Amino acid sequence: MSFNDEMFESHISIASSTMKRSVIRELLKLVEKPEIISFAGGLPAPTTFPVDELKDIVTTSLSKYGNIMLQYGSTEGDSRLKRLLLKRFMDKTSVKNLNENNILVVSASQQALDMVGKLFIDRDDLIMVENPSYLGGLSAFRAYGAKMIGVDLEDDGINIEQFEEKLNKIYNSGKKIKFFYTIPDFQNPAGVCTSLEKRRKIIEIADKYDFMIIEDAPYKELRYEKEDLPYLYELDPSGRVIGLFTFSKIYCPGLRLGWIIAHPKVIDKLVIIKQAVDLCTAPFNQIITAEYMERGLLEGRIQKNIELYRKRKNLMLNAFEKYFPNGKGIKWTKPEGGLFLWVSLPENINTEELFFDVIKNNVAYVIGSAFYGDEPKYNSFRMNFSYPTEDKIEEGVKRLGEVLKKKLS
Repeated sequence: MSFNDEMFESHISIASSTMKRSVIRELLKLVEKPEIISFAGGLPAPTTFPVDELKDIVTTSLSKYGNIMLQYGSTEGDSRLKRLLLKRFMDKTSVKNLNENNILVVSASQQALDMVGKLFIDRDDLIMVENPSYLGGLSAFRAYGAKMIGVDLEDDGINIEQFEEKLNKIYNSGKKIKFFYTIPDFQNPAGVCTSLEKRRKIIEIADKYDFMIIEDAPYKELRYEKEDLPYLYELDPSGRVIGLFTFSKIYCPGLRLGWIIAHPKVIDKLVIIKQAVDLCTAPFNQIITAEYMERGLLEGRIQKNIELYRKRKNLMLNAFEKYFPNGKGIKWTKPEGGLFLWVSLPENINTEELFFDVIKNNVAYVIGSAFYGDEPKYNSFRMNFSYPTEDKIEEGVKRLGEVLKKKLS
């Protein structure tokens, strides 16, 4: 009997039937040609991966812990890794009262986003997100049927006045939101950093309206300018902030390692969810990472990343000044850290349509409309500066500038 499309469709879940292929992933198929300079991915530079150190660590760890590394592990995570992560967090922040009940090791923060969606979202529940926001988070929440309400970003974080106006409208209608999802530090895709004043205001508003806050912090340690700011988790006395963290941008994305820090009751629920997802995060990856941290290698790795990415970020900004048309209504963010910056064109320019002109010039960005929870805007795009080499940044921005000059002339 041949496969029957109609039969298959009649059996799938409502959630899976509403899922769509990622616009970004589909467009990225067009940039696989070697002659294309791509600023579209969110990849760390491969030169930052500690290959030589890990060769020795893997061999040594297998000799000492082989039977543990190659066996199932606990759902909560490797005890040594958790202790190291908690100590490091408490040493670097004002939080001093964490223990192993506050942390769960996960298969990178993308799994954490999916688990958060499963924990909080019933179909048609309301959540609030930044506009624009991380596509992976939006996709994870959309899969559980969330209705997303976006709050516009400004240069120093969300528009607080708009945030409160939308909350008032929701709560006056008898509804509520389950949580607010935010990337306060060097936001993906926009690159902006939420000010201390706005961080405190977000906590105050969450207390007033009684909703959870999901703080996604993949880029926080990649700061290139100015002083560091506290995590929302540090500013929250009530336990309503859930912090999501990952090694993907500061160590190795291929190991798929992240962790969640939250109130013990939140962690307990997430452990139950994870048991049904993958039983445990790979003990092999956790043990070699714990050894890497115990040898004191992580801090030096992060500093080297910062030095490289600061250089590439500044190079891209200088190239914008050099090659983009002047006085044509083009604006871009100037991030203090992270991996991305955000370019906005005049409102009459559709960057989805422009993408195909850009590809013909053998360069690529990510269309901005893909990053919206609601009411997408079509005149922006995201640029990544961590992955392309210095010479490709220069040449790629030059090619992009040629297209923009032609379009805006």
